[in-house]
Amino acid sequence: MANKPWENEGLTATEYDMIVDILGRDPNKTELGMYGVMWSEHCSYKNSKAILRNLPTEGDRVLQGPGENAGIIDIGDEQAVSFKIESHNHPSAIEPYQGAATGVGGIIRDIFTMGARPIASLNSLRFGELDDDRVKFLFEGVVEGIAGYGNCIGIPTVGGEVYFSESYQENPLVNAMCVGIMDHEDISTGTAEGVGNPVMVVGATTGRDGIQGASFASDELTEDSEEDRPAVQVGDPFMEKLLLEACLELIKTGALVGIQDMGAAGLTGSSCEMASRGGAGIELDIDLVPKREIGMNSYEVMLSESQERMLVVPKKGKEDIVEKIFEKWDLHAEVIGKVTDDGMLRILDKGQIAAEVPARSLADDAPEYQRESKRPSYLDEVQDYDLTNLTETTDYNQSLLDVLQSPNIASKEWVYQQYDHMVRTNTVVLPGSDAAVLRVKGAKKGLAVTTDCNGRYCYLDPELGGAIAVAEAARNIVCAGGEPIAITDGLNFGNPMKPEIYWQFEKCIEGISEACLSLGTPVTGGNVSFYNESPAGAIYPTPIIGMVGLLENIEEATTSHFKDEGDVILLLGETKEELGGSEYLKVIHDLETGKLPELDLDLEKKVQNTCLEAIKAGIIKSAHDCADGGLAVTLAESCISGGLGARIEIDNNLSNSGLLFSETQSRIVISVDEKDVNQVKEIALSNNISVTKLGKVTGEELIINDLINLKVKGMKREWKESIRSKVKA
Repeated sequence: MANKPWENEGLTATEYDMIVDILGRDPNKTELGMYGVMWSEHCSYKNSKAILRNLPTEGDRVLQGPGENAGIIDIGDEQAVSFKIESHNHPSAIEPYQGAATGVGGIIRDIFTMGARPIASLNSLRFGELDDDRVKFLFEGVVEGIAGYGNCIGIPTVGGEVYFSESYQENPLVNAMCVGIMDHEDISTGTAEGVGNPVMVVGATTGRDGIQGASFASDELTEDSEEDRPAVQVGDPFMEKLLLEACLELIKTGALVGIQDMGAAGLTGSSCEMASRGGAGIELDIDLVPKREIGMNSYEVMLSESQERMLVVPKKGKEDIVEKIFEKWDLHAEVIGKVTDDGMLRILDKGQIAAEVPARSLADDAPEYQRESKRPSYLDEVQDYDLTNLTETTDYNQSLLDVLQSPNIASKEWVYQQYDHMVRTNTVVLPGSDAAVLRVKGAKKGLAVTTDCNGRYCYLDPELGGAIAVAEAARNIVCAGGEPIAITDGLNFGNPMKPEIYWQFEKCIEGISEACLSLGTPVTGGNVSFYNESPAGAIYPTPIIGMVGLLENIEEATTSHFKDEGDVILLLGETKEELGGSEYLKVIHDLETGKLPELDLDLEKKVQNTCLEAIKAGIIKSAHDCADGGLAVTLAESCISGGLGARIEIDNNLSNSGLLFSETQSRIVISVDEKDVNQVKEIALSNNISVTKLGKVTGEELIINDLINLKVKGMKREWKESIRSKVKA
């Protein structure tokens, strides 16, 4: 065909031919648009599905794994937690406030669609260097968008992470996570079944915003991407609050067959996925869809990604229950179609068939590709880089201050002070510690939640970097007193058509899989975001891990700051000469190179078990994961957040910079009362790990051998003001 209509929908000529084979004819514009969004990478995972199957998704606690709106994990007492992470990268690069806000709104809908009440949001953000005005604009806009939506809907934003690197200069990453609590009896699914059951659209009206948003998210950012601003949706958190309450009330009635968020691909995605899961068909009449703009055609109605909408299938005869509940909450609830038995998604417009395609072909039969994979040549250079000849600094005090002021290490208070993290009064451990802790109301238990990933690590060694992301997330959970139970992953990469990028993706998945199997944290779902590239190149591979842990007793919640003068500071695990990929190397020597720290997953498990056993024994006063920045940064952070100093004396055979800044894995710094030191040693011995006395909590300075002697107040000032001063500069 001369005009190649498939190109406008992000499809290839081969994929167009597949559609013709499925339909037995050429598709019309609406049908082609529906295939375009559903067969996009964002919706179909056509370039990633084959690799994702290697992730471990089963476990004793898993009630719902990948394939639904969100995963569900059993937490005992007929209760469960639903959680998921998703990206909104491209929209946030074009319109940072609305891009981030609608990312938050979308992930919240995924959670209450499952029947869970959202109790917390988290985020994981990546930006370029903060000396760039556009980066500052994006950073401020994204944070405002997250705060604006989360604060208005009344769900606390309790944790997350922010990293800055030149690799994200043109392509920021905005990954939003939500966690909800539910009773087993309220678990809902996005399924349409029962011939003759009505199909209803509830919530907001449908407009022209967000059309082709899924296709937009499945393409590289270019200088022309600013023209794609209409692909960014506009959110209304107040309406979403009403929608949340109405949907949870409706689920409690037992009148529902299925419920599905209208996220990516809008009405097309929700209807074909519900029909395919139920082995049914759906017939929709777009004349019945409540619209906020006149003259909308079938293409626009079916592809709109207007926010705060859901598709529900109640039992026949229960329509009035749905209508009354949504009327009470001042929301639309309109019957727009019915469930059929022919497996077709049929769209009517003014009585005529505007589109008619097999629902399964849209939802499940997209082509599946395993792309060419090739190890990048740059790895030989960076992994063989000789760090033994690094010039040792002459002023370790200044080096520590410089690292503490690095935006990757510095306090993120400027960010999280804009978030309401106390609304609903469930937050027990606030942002700023290793993991946030939330109480489960009406129960003794609690949840620990965190996000983690070091993109630089994944660039230098994708497989090891992926495994370390899981291990660090689990360590964060343990330091908060929780048992790691499951993860969700936000997988952010460049263009999968490039063999080197696809290799990075494959290897990160291998590392994540190995760590999850070893640590007993199955993957319950997540999101793949490819095409995170700009003319300047691809981002660092960034597989963000969102992890949930369980505290059987909320009283065991633990924080990272030193508590009392005279407490003994201990190190679980041991420090090695491992500066490759470290923040010290980047800040002091402007190098992002070298071999990563080793990761022994058996040792990792033993260190975590030791910490958790000691917490359960009631003898640990503080616990802090020793990771980014190394031991000196870990100690400084525990001093700063507690307002107490520490005197550290360590005998070692390491270089001074190795002792202070090596990012050796499987280490946790704890503080205990002196009378409990022997008990910690006994627990460590039973787990066959080393425990080293570092020193004591005392005074107003952090003193480490004869290398570091800094006032805590001075460190705090530099650490706390770094990001704020850079944003405002």
